Amino acid sequence: MIILGIAILLATVFALVKQYETKMILFASGLLLCIIGGNPMNAFEAFATRMTTGGLIQPILSVMGFAFVMKVTECDKHLVNFLSKGLIKVRPILIPGAALATFAINTALPSAAGAAAAVGAILIPVLMEAGISPAMAAAAVLTGTFGSMISPGLSHNPFIANIASVEVMDVIAVHYTADVVSVVIGGLSLAVLAFILKEDGRGSGAEISAANLEITTVKVNYLKAIVPVIPILILILGATKTVAAFAKVSIPAAMLIGALFGVLASLTDTKLNKQYLEKVSKAFFDGMGNAYANIMGIIIAAAVFVKGLETIGLIKSFIDAMIGAPGIVKIAATFGPFLLGVVSGSGDAAAIAFNEAVTPQAAQFGLEIINMGSIAALGGALGRTMSPLAGAAIIVATMAGVNPLEVAKRNAPGMIIAAIVSIFILL
Repeated sequence: MIILGIAILLATVFALVKQYETKMILFASGLLLCIIGGNPMNAFEAFATRMTTGGLIQPILSVMGFAFVMKVTECDKHLVNFLSKGLIKVRPILIPGAALATFAINTALPSAAGAAAAVGAILIPVLMEAGISPAMAAAAVLTGTFGSMISPGLSHNPFIANIASVEVMDVIAVHYTADVVSVVIGGLSLAVLAFILKEDGRGSGAEISAANLEITTVKVNYLKAIVPVIPILILILGATKTVAAFAKVSIPAAMLIGALFGVLASLTDTKLNKQYLEKVSKAFFDGMGNAYANIMGIIIAAAVFVKGLETIGLIKSFIDAMIGAPGIVKIAATFGPFLLGVVSGSGDAAAIAFNEAVTPQAAQFGLEIINMGSIAALGGALGRTMSPLAGAAIIVATMAGVNPLEVAKRNAPGMIIAAIVSIFILL
């Protein structure tokens, strides 16, 4: 039975690597395992239970609804331009600065592909005009696309919080240092590589000019630029008790407040009418629907897959093996999701499956649930950030006119070092 389960597990990984639809593969594999284990209803019960987990649905859906409103009101565009205009004034830090700017924007707008598209459209031409090689310019933007680790709406944060029975902001407080250190390592690694490979524009005579750059033609509306960070600011001030009035503000409430501020800020250059209000309202609920379909969908399908592994006895065998060899726990938690993130272009499925199956037993390995869950999530994100198959990598590579593999190769050293350093920070 265990051998058959391992065979199905390997087949599932192979299918994910081959880019078959993630939710379909996880659900089908989980159902098959439950059937082989003699209890097919386990799969359907796991599906139904995870569908209605309030601790996951509320933050994930509300954050994505807010993100969609930021796009409609163009607040995200003004934030990108605001950060970019400051960045180009300090040429020596263009490469790590681009990574940090993308990271900051991805924190407020938690979509790796969306952040890559928004930031890449502006910063990649800026970097290339400064003489930085196209592949290095694309890699600089890609490096920052795991800033969503600090977002309360990232699927992993409420997922870990639900397992550990804590608040989402408590989870972020544990791993935000590792997140920030990781992007700094990634940015500095690229800067060193650019120097070694002579891809940093030295001696090229290239200068950043105003010609044909969107960044120089868009006048920043500072009211709009600040709106995307308002919900994060409210939640941080509330979680740290800095502002007592914010302590009771929930994540959905913070996102709705942010959306309202977005509408108010847009009145500086948009006429308020019935059509505009309908557009904003529709965008918020479209974002919620998109989040349930594409983010909650993976979580639900992963729950079915893990239930199948439990039904067949593979989870118990895996945990028993790790208890017998505690030295591999940290490596498995980090580099299991990391490697699948590299080969599949998505670290979400592996990290969620690991956190569903193993992280609740963290105490048996002498670890905290939040720490183990965080390293699995971060490991998957770092692996995805050096994968040529990731959507964000393909987007930035296309913008720079290079092969995604060239971008991934430049990101690899920094992401590997960041994963190793994060183990020491979190575990």
